[in-house]
Amino acid sequence: MTDTTSHAKPTRRTVLAAALAMPAILALPRGAQAQAQISLTLGHNAAAGNPRWVAADKFGELVKERTNGRIAVRVAGAEQLGNEQSLLTSLRTGAVDMTVNSQGSTSALLPELAALGLPFLFDSSAAAFKVLDGAIGTELDQRFNKIGMVSLGWWDNGIRDVTNSKRPIVKPADLKGLKIRTPPDPMTIDIFQTLGASTEQISFGELYVALQQGVVDGQENPLVNIYSSKLYEVNKYISLTGHKWECSPFLMSQITWMRLSAADREVIKTAAKEAGDLQRKLFHDNQQKCAADFRANPKLEINEADKPALRDACAKVYEIWKAKPFGDFVGRLVTAART
Repeated sequence: MTDTTSHAKPTRRTVLAAALAMPAILALPRGAQAQAQISLTLGHNAAAGNPRWVAADKFGELVKERTNGRIAVRVAGAEQLGNEQSLLTSLRTGAVDMTVNSQGSTSALLPELAALGLPFLFDSSAAAFKVLDGAIGTELDQRFNKIGMVSLGWWDNGIRDVTNSKRPIVKPADLKGLKIRTPPDPMTIDIFQTLGASTEQISFGELYVALQQGVVDGQENPLVNIYSSKLYEVNKYISLTGHKWECSPFLMSQITWMRLSAADREVIKTAAKEAGDLQRKLFHDNQQKCAADFRANPKLEINEADKPALRDACAKVYEIWKAKPFGDFVGRLVTAART
């Protein structure tokens, strides 16, 4: 029986036509390739169960759902894609597409950001977001654009407290002589050195071991981070100092942003807003739960610090920061926080 299936070899003309057509297809703008698959990466340093981890995963789910799987977001927490400093470098080059980073690390690229952590500027996350969701936040968004980043929102990194292995922190004098780990954040360093402590900058992923081995005596973080990374296992004393507030900016590489269609950008923005709202709620709820759990743990000592005394001792930090080249921004920020 004769096989009637066509096995005709491609002619030179058809091969040439296909070759000539391929560059034209590849040259189409991304928005014109309606079914093109897009893979994005989102890196952060939070531990599993942390509100940042949960919300980042939610963001990836929302984007996948709203694009019918066309855009896939690989979310990698716990420094799987590098520590915060390397993530920020990768973000600017487009090697990583997004990151939810800490305020301290990000301030190395945008120094004004650190001013949000002025000592006792905000007494709650709600007060901070009232300012950040207004003109101050818009100004910072514009400054991010100038350094190759697109701001997708402000996540909560909370009011921060101190833990250590030596003693309760009540008065400023209790910090003298202690070696405190801080993020690479000039504001936090200024606060603790003003209060008489020495500071060490250690990657968050290495902090547990550094505390365990006595490389540093203590550290400062919101209760949620202390809980999710189990820092209380190696620091018995938890002092509610409330010395500063921090955000976690959600950022996208401008290189990636420019490659997206207008429709895809809108998906990213709305998903980021919903994930950010979830993160803020989870953070608030978890802060209260963590405080209750710590108080109920007989192995821990949790105490209220003398905040007025700490606030008075930190007063000169404001003058230091108002004297910086961006002192006008610091002034506007302080005014906005106090109105």
